[in-house]
Amino acid sequence: MIGPVMIGPSSSHTAGVVRIARASVRVLGAQPDKAVITFYNSFARTFEGHGSDRAIVAGLLDFKTDDKRIKNAFDHAREAGLEYSFKSVGNASALHPNTIKVNIEKGDQKVEVIGESRGGGVINIVEVDGFTANFSASMHTLIIKAEDTKGSIANIANILSNDDCNIATMSVSRKGKHDLAGLVIEMDSGLKPVSLEYLRSLSWIQEVIYIPDIDL
Repeated sequence: MIGPVMIGPSSSHTAGVVRIARASVRVLGAQPDKAVITFYNSFARTFEGHGSDRAIVAGLLDFKTDDKRIKNAFDHAREAGLEYSFKSVGNASALHPNTIKVNIEKGDQKVEVIGESRGGGVINIVEVDGFTANFSASMHTLIIKAEDTKGSIANIANILSNDDCNIATMSVSRKGKHDLAGLVIEMDSGLKPVSLEYLRSLSWIQEVIYIPDIDL
């Protein structure tokens, strides 16, 4: 199997973990100063021995999968002022064997991201702040939190079509009827800044997060 260029020992336990962390940082929109990382199932039993603890911290510092500094990530975190702690849950049968929950914050900004490392460096971001996400962090990704109003999905899709963006995947979930809704959209091409500004200007949209197609 030809996998990603990476610092080992495992594409699932190191490279995928780094990518989950880097995706989480992009959801936050800043390098965090505090982090609580929860490892589940097989990760809970092996995260220290397989270097997943160093990998997640390295990713939060935005190191790439092949960055030699991963081995000394704890030292670099200390220098950067990143406070972090680890938790482990060994038997969460509803979750993928290689699941991580990342709670990070920067000042008043906070996000919770749940990700799966699926092998070969491939990841799936399952949830963002309790909303279903299911994005791979390998495409242009738009995350929108908005009021659950009629026609909102059609309006957003129309804005994207006017920007010549083709939707690859879309996940929609909500806290409850007429409550806050979350939309996660993966696109084949990027959005223009003016389109992002327009989306953010709409009164029924609470938050817009845009993650360009970049090498995680």
